[in-house]
Amino acid sequence: MSTDPVSLMREYLLGLQQRITSAIAEIDGHSFRSDAWEKAPGEPLQGAGVTQILEDGAVFERAGCGFSHVSGSRLPPSATQHRPELAGAPFEALGVSLVFHPRNPYVPTVHMNVRMISARPAHGEAVSWFGGGMDLTPYYGFEEDAVHFHRTCAQVLAPFGADKYPRFKAWCDDYFCLRHRGEQRGIGGIFYDDLSELGFDGGFALTRAVGDAFLHAYLPIVYRRKDTPWGERERQHQLLRRGRYVEFNLVWDRGTHFGLQSGGRAESILMSMPPLVRWAYDERPAPGTPEHRLLTEFLVRRDWL
Repeated sequence: MSTDPVSLMREYLLGLQQRITSAIAEIDGHSFRSDAWEKAPGEPLQGAGVTQILEDGAVFERAGCGFSHVSGSRLPPSATQHRPELAGAPFEALGVSLVFHPRNPYVPTVHMNVRMISARPAHGEAVSWFGGGMDLTPYYGFEEDAVHFHRTCAQVLAPFGADKYPRFKAWCDDYFCLRHRGEQRGIGGIFYDDLSELGFDGGFALTRAVGDAFLHAYLPIVYRRKDTPWGERERQHQLLRRGRYVEFNLVWDRGTHFGLQSGGRAESILMSMPPLVRWAYDERPAPGTPEHRLLTEFLVRRDWL
């Protein structure tokens, strides 16, 4: 195995993508389509990746899991807001990002991302940092699902310091917020960015632990909810809430902005979008309904532990 930091991360990410897509294909009964891509010479961003996509499955209406390894001559603004000294520096970025949109409204949508960026300023050595996390977006709230997801996140971060889960949980709540609506996107999870305080070895170990924990956090919930009966009411509510997901990704998500600003591959960047969605003017669930309970008890900042 290579000892080069970028090569180590690349080898890990490719294996992670394969493990996750294999597990999801097994539960769905349908295979992922593998779409290998490479940026054309002369484009502002160079590199390649593999997008794994499953559409119109039995359990997942759309499930995308992408690996990318790209380089560019100038870090885009979305990557340097906390590191102004690196503005305009050449960089490499690699990561695995996934979003799974289930068919059954009682199964939550999930997002996970682990990544590393390495930049070389005009003067000095290359600087690397990590980012990642996972978060859950239910359409109907279940306490045991939320607790399980957060407990898994807390357990995986415990070896890296008692401060990590509370800090990354709060960071996730702050980040996955539709500020234009004053509304949380989901029940959160963990999120971290610009992580360099642990050095390469510590940051790489933490990021591997997060990636490895994803299936343990999500699959038990899928198995628990995937056969729950549902009808048109639940479907319409799911489609409305998916609209909020689209709003967040396009308006607030730094990863989406980074990819589009740096000249990334739009088809892979936007694979996170749900296949069907709806918007309705000022539609509000009636008090006392499960849909209203989602808003008032789950899409709020809570200590799930």
